[in-house]
Amino acid sequence: MQLKETFERVKRASKSLALLSDQQRNDILLAVADQMMAQRDALLAANADDLSRMEKSSPLYDRLQLTEQRIADIAADMRNVASLPSPLGHVTKQKTLPNGLRLCRISVPFGVIGMIYEARPNVTYDVFSLCFKSGNACVLKGGRDADSSNQAAVALIHKVLESHDINPDVVTLLPATHEATGELLNAVGYVDLCIPRGGRKLIDFVRDNARVPVIETGAGVVHVYFDKDGDLQKGRAIINNAKTRRVSVCNALDTLLIHKDREADLPQLLAPMEGKVEFFFNDKSRYDTEFMDYKMNVVTVASLDEALDHIDRHGSGHSEAIVTENEQAARLFQQHVDAACVYWNAPTSFTDGAQFGLGAEIGISTQKLGPRGPMALEEITTYKWLIEGDGQTRP
Repeated sequence: MQLKETFERVKRASKSLALLSDQQRNDILLAVADQMMAQRDALLAANADDLSRMEKSSPLYDRLQLTEQRIADIAADMRNVASLPSPLGHVTKQKTLPNGLRLCRISVPFGVIGMIYEARPNVTYDVFSLCFKSGNACVLKGGRDADSSNQAAVALIHKVLESHDINPDVVTLLPATHEATGELLNAVGYVDLCIPRGGRKLIDFVRDNARVPVIETGAGVVHVYFDKDGDLQKGRAIINNAKTRRVSVCNALDTLLIHKDREADLPQLLAPMEGKVEFFFNDKSRYDTEFMDYKMNVVTVASLDEALDHIDRHGSGHSEAIVTENEQAARLFQQHVDAACVYWNAPTSFTDGAQFGLGAEIGISTQKLGPRGPMALEEITTYKWLIEGDGQTRP
């Protein structure tokens, strides 16, 4: 393993994070946010280098692009993370056994978290802020498309860490190669948890090849069901926002399901997207497609039950929504749909750690074992038991 020494350094550095107070962590996060704003021209120049190598027509272009406003938003999220209560040291269970042993379960960091992601430079900052706040070191494996942006980000973070006498190895960026991905997935004993964030192909590869624990995130085949009792004005706004707010993200709408009794309202429902979105109608070949583009399938269903069956067959467990004024239908939808986030009269675009009040997110978990939905500070901690005795022995 060529990167063994790198992983060893990160593992050693992770131990030093336990010695920092929450105030020290917060001060460093605020300093990084300040430097992001002060150095935004350099960050934008590095991002421009990445953008120059990608076609503007690519669905990933929007994900890759940084702007002054996006940098300001990322810095604001980092400051928000700094303002949140520490997730560490919480007593989650406490009791005294009949033999007098005192048991206490407390929250602690995982240790070292590996992150594999594609053309998303914002993830570099989000992962750092959440991992650092929660006492975790992080190993970052970005894609080639965003390598200049990621290198500039980590260099900035390292300078701030060094100015505060913190070992910079607590944030380590691996080479943007397939070989580095393979080594990270096999870093048993060094990496405590690996999180892929990207498309289905990346997530499947990580799950199928990892020897370290993995939490699956991201891929979203997202539906909105417009019920026979749906409000037309609410539906227009919800569908448009879910589809067009940012088409390249995992919470973006892919398939609109519409009750057959409301087909006459389709022109009005789709009107805000006309000329912007390419529509497909009842295209079975696209039922399982995560478009990540200005494209959307529209499928007519005969009933709520048929809509639920469609989502059962073709949903990815990410985010689903119903538009209806019928509370009974809405509650049935929310009870039946097996997804991390299920909405009633609101767009799936809200599936986001910052929008949920979590500060930022390290990913959206679509699995059931462990965290589910937006993952933030609490979701990247584990726990340990502390046991106090007075000489008891087990018979």
